[in-house]
Amino acid sequence: MRSPGGLSFPNGQESRVQRYVALLRAVNVGGTKRVGMAELRGVLDEIGFREPRTLLQSGNLVFGAPLKTAAEVERRLEGEFAARLGLSTDVLVRTAGDLDAVIAGNPFPGEAERDPAHLVVMFLRDSPNATSVEVLQASIAGPERVRAAGCQSYVTYPAGIGDSRLTNAVLERALGTRGTARNWNTVTKLAAAVRDR
Repeated sequence: MRSPGGLSFPNGQESRVQRYVALLRAVNVGGTKRVGMAELRGVLDEIGFREPRTLLQSGNLVFGAPLKTAAEVERRLEGEFAARLGLSTDVLVRTAGDLDAVIAGNPFPGEAERDPAHLVVMFLRDSPNATSVEVLQASIAGPERVRAAGCQSYVTYPAGIGDSRLTNAVLERALGTRGTARNWNTVTKLAAAVRDR
């Protein structure tokens, strides 16, 4: 059977569509890697992914696709964005269940309630090792706090994000993996969007 978007489904497999969130790293930030959200949705539509939507302008996509691993979807999207848009960037993919686990595992619930704009989740390509996290925590001179769980780290910025020395680049170097950050408000909106059919 072929879906309206052109994607083939084996017999009776159309119901086995998984909802995903794709987070693009470092697009539309500081004038680099500019890409329109309509262009991103267009690529997903062309390759047969279902009901693609975007949230904000920072590279957040919500869509349905045949049940595959997140890593498989990541590789497909990275290849398609490079080939069709000339956009070379990391894409981090999570399911609705993944985002629910991120929210449930938040080690800073007070900050999520009081100051969600300064609580950030950095979605990571790989899980950092415990030693790297401990070294990072010990090296922080400012008021920021970092915790890691699985393929994400949680960072609080009580004095603000813009002037903090604990940048995404510093986090990536310290944790030994690449990632992309979203504040708590965006994380909860994405979790709601990926559940909304």
